[in-house]
Amino acid sequence: MRTEQIVAGQTCVMFLYMLVGFVLSRSGKLTEQGSKDLAGILIALILPAVIVKSFCEPFSTEKLVELVVSTLVSALALGLCMGIARLVFPRAPIDFFSASFSNAGFMGIPLVQALYGVEAVSYLVGYIALMNLLQWGMGLSVLTGKKIRLDLKTVLKNPLLISPFVGLLIFCTGLGDKLPGPVSTAIGGIAGTNGPVAMIVLGSYLAKSNFRSLFMTLRQYGLCAVRLLLIPMVVMAVFAFLPVDRTVRLAVFIASAAPVGANVAVYAQLFDLDYPYACQSVALSTLLSILTMPVVIVVASFFF
Repeated sequence: MRTEQIVAGQTCVMFLYMLVGFVLSRSGKLTEQGSKDLAGILIALILPAVIVKSFCEPFSTEKLVELVVSTLVSALALGLCMGIARLVFPRAPIDFFSASFSNAGFMGIPLVQALYGVEAVSYLVGYIALMNLLQWGMGLSVLTGKKIRLDLKTVLKNPLLISPFVGLLIFCTGLGDKLPGPVSTAIGGIAGTNGPVAMIVLGSYLAKSNFRSLFMTLRQYGLCAVRLLLIPMVVMAVFAFLPVDRTVRLAVFIASAAPVGANVAVYAQLFDLDYPYACQSVALSTLLSILTMPVVIVVASFFF
């Protein structure tokens, strides 16, 4: 099946999952607390299971080299995202954070998994780990105007930062394809819920938005244009010249082309910033990404 058909089909499936979350939330079947609990399960269990599952394969030096390379490529992509965001939004902390950090976990992982298989998810491990570190460090410093201290305790409490090391340990010790059947099945089963749960959570976020104001704020369209179009085009142009495996480049590119990450709304609420604007930025960029991501992924697949 051609890339554009897979992307279009997966995007439609993701949209239907989001619609389920939207309807459940608007009908009161999925409460705000229930949505938060689902998001918590996703971050604490499901996404880490997806990452660990991506390492469950026989050890090979070639794969290990690919992991190192994908982490370096991820660092380059995140550097480009943050650099562009700083240039475009030098005095708008929420816009800077939103443009810098995509929804690589909720949107990127399901697409990469559908296009290239669960093994390719390991190419996003470096991106997700580095993004979480940067969010807690530089990202929060810009948002709050205060220096944020990133210590070992904070890192150890974040499952998305721990799971790559667990997966890497399993892979490097040769246990990747030797886990007991029930354990492997359980990890795979939990990981398999990533797409539906992530999209249902995003659908519930959309349900909380005021659609009248959502589509009437020019500032948000500008942010979405940077996050969904400008950044992917710049990353695509740079990646086209990298002497790196095509699948690695495409996987990291997909992560960088995803919509605004939900954490900006979480942190805006936590630090008493403009929470409604942050939520609407997540919602609008997620809706528009249903149109933009298939296009930029297909274009990138021709260039890489």
